[in-house]
Amino acid sequence: MRPIRTLLALAVLPLALATPAVAAPQTTAAATVEEQRLDRAAPQEILRRSGFDDVAPDFARALSRVRSAAEAERVITREGRAVWRRAVDRAQGRGPAGGDLSRGDDRPLYWARLGMTRALGQWRPGFPLTDARRAALLRTLERTSRGQDSIDLPAGRHVKRIVVTGFDPFQLDADVRRSNPSGAAALALDGTTIRTDDGPARIETVVFPVRWADFAEGTVERTLLPAFRPGPRRVDAFMTLSQGRAGRFDVERTNGAWRGGYPDNANVSRIETVPIPAGVPTPHPQPQWTTTTLPYQRIVAADTGPVPVYDNTTVTEIPAGATAPVVRSDGPTPGSTARAGGGGDYLSNEIAYRATLLRDAVGLKVPGGHLHTPVLQFGPGNTDPATGQITDPDFVHNRETITAQVRSILTVVVDTTR
Repeated sequence: MRPIRTLLALAVLPLALATPAVAAPQTTAAATVEEQRLDRAAPQEILRRSGFDDVAPDFARALSRVRSAAEAERVITREGRAVWRRAVDRAQGRGPAGGDLSRGDDRPLYWARLGMTRALGQWRPGFPLTDARRAALLRTLERTSRGQDSIDLPAGRHVKRIVVTGFDPFQLDADVRRSNPSGAAALALDGTTIRTDDGPARIETVVFPVRWADFAEGTVERTLLPAFRPGPRRVDAFMTLSQGRAGRFDVERTNGAWRGGYPDNANVSRIETVPIPAGVPTPHPQPQWTTTTLPYQRIVAADTGPVPVYDNTTVTEIPAGATAPVVRSDGPTPGSTARAGGGGDYLSNEIAYRATLLRDAVGLKVPGGHLHTPVLQFGPGNTDPATGQITDPDFVHNRETITAQVRSILTVVVDTTR
């Protein structure tokens, strides 16, 4: 599970009847594993060269003026939504760039958010704040700064509604400079419209953390369920995105109900069946496999861009009656137990599994599934994290190429919703 911020219990002192009430002393939280990376040179340079170095200090000042937990909720909601909107606007060319870092970069939002969460953990309000209430405020900040509470799909038959999800950067202990092209695509596409022969399609996007605990707590289902339920704003298609293999896109045909244990951004491992949170619609018994409803044949056949796109049917399973896992290139066999979907056994596979499982639980009959993007690579002279720069022309070009091809693939998906 994600390390929850550990706070000492608030001291409660016996008071005489005539003694006025005094706010309990506040304690600060230890920085999380993710927050501890924030003070390295590369994250600080990313913040400075994007203009996002003012986000955390401004947020801390806003918190210092808060006088109640209810006011804190309002301020954190406002500030979280503002940093998400600022990142989207920057990625889409609105407003000042704030620095010389290319506009489409997803990393300023990631590192600015961590500055905000650290400020919230260190905040000492002048009123009692329980551990549980502080944790709830942290969840509000996470949700609002990721666009998870601002999916704004239009109603009506004249427009198609598309939801796309991306991820934070990850594997940062190996290279703290890393970006995630799925998160960059999410920022570039949020609130945009694809024009098709069948009319416009509105895209709304969100970004998810690379943390096992958040997924177990239901962040995916909580975010997607309002758009998946019947109603005038129900999605016509959805696509979960993540970074996958070098030099290729993959439409992942099958998703498995298994966590393989690779460490997340909090350096936590989980090896278990994907846990489904209580209170969300889900099939019973929990299936071992779910399947994409994206039009994979049309996507692979279409000319969507310079990077090849594959229909990936490989899975790892324990066949019925067996005990050892085997790799199959043609999908799972009846009665088998999942050990890896086409997208592996990490959070890429898990978000695909959760989204398509929720699709099936609520009877949503639309194209939906997972697309793995190519790895976003630095230029050939900039590969050493110890001596490399935070950006280079090849890096920017590669990211822009991936984002453009994601948009082109989405256009193929939209065309199948007629």
